[in-house]
Amino acid sequence: MAATTIHPTAIVDEGAQLGEGCRVWHWVHISGGARIGAGCSFGQNVFVGNDVAIGHNVKIQNNVSVYDAVTLEDDVFCGPSMVFTNVFNPRSAVVRKAEYRRTLVKRGATLGANSTIVCGTTVGEYAFVGAGAVVSRDVKPYALMVGVPAKQIGWMSRHGERLPLPVSAPAGQSVEAACPATGERYRLDQEQLTRLD
Repeated sequence: MAATTIHPTAIVDEGAQLGEGCRVWHWVHISGGARIGAGCSFGQNVFVGNDVAIGHNVKIQNNVSVYDAVTLEDDVFCGPSMVFTNVFNPRSAVVRKAEYRRTLVKRGATLGANSTIVCGTTVGEYAFVGAGAVVSRDVKPYALMVGVPAKQIGWMSRHGERLPLPVSAPAGQSVEAACPATGERYRLDQEQLTRLD
């Protein structure tokens, strides 16, 4: 893997752990407590807090702040200007640092441009949050979420293709479909999607 590259305008505080092959672009600030895996990319004007864990091959686009109490597993994509929070009911005059709610984004999930992930939620594996959506509750693996507040409108494959499936299968029945790009097969049982291949 290539060596990590850090732009001269970026600030990586002492103690920060970055894996091999990371790319840190203009005006990025990575705090000293951050733990970051290999092959990650941090676009212009990204901030990463101290109490943050980031897996391998995570791509964080321009103008994203990854605040304390956020964990991003491997292969997560954070679109431009998407937002994380860590306090549910912030007030300028009330200190609530002891009340941070943890946010977990699981492997392979996509968080679209300008989306917001309200703290205390878990975004499941390979879920896809559309641009501008506001997620305020847990998201199922492979779910396609859009709107304000975010609602599930379908399912996505690991490859990022919409699957030709309803949001839920009839009770007592299962429905199967293949990813249009890869042919990988999936089965929907009521409101749970499972990859078969």
